[in-house]
Amino acid sequence: MVMENNPVGWFEIPVTDMDRAKKFYEQILGVEISVHDMHELKMGWFPMDPGKPGASGSLVYHKEFYEPSDSKGVLIYLNCGDVEPTLELVEKAGGKVLQPKKQISPEHGYMGLFIDSEGNRMALHSRR
Repeated sequence: MVMENNPVGWFEIPVTDMDRAKKFYEQILGVEISVHDMHELKMGWFPMDPGKPGASGSLVYHKEFYEPSDSKGVLIYLNCGDVEPTLELVEKAGGKVLQPKKQISPEHGYMGLFIDSEGNRMALHSRR
């Protein structure tokens, strides 16, 4: 089977406090997250422009099935305009910077790592 699109179709970021997580990601990414209450499952959907490449995803809360993690497992990279000023917002919003802006390579841009307000290890990516 040949993939027709980029490999990532959706992501979910576990949270323990939807309001706190929503505020955190809105502050650092400058986006509006819409929260949807589906009984035991709450989802905070990131905005998506279907005309642009990349996947969208959601903050998710369910007391039995989702738990934030700072492990060395799967790592989600969120796109931003510039990693450095975005990382500067992380601690102000209640997170912790783990890796300052670092060049991946000239052709692949820059990255940085942080722990979000819920305790998840996350990454940022930008071309500049």
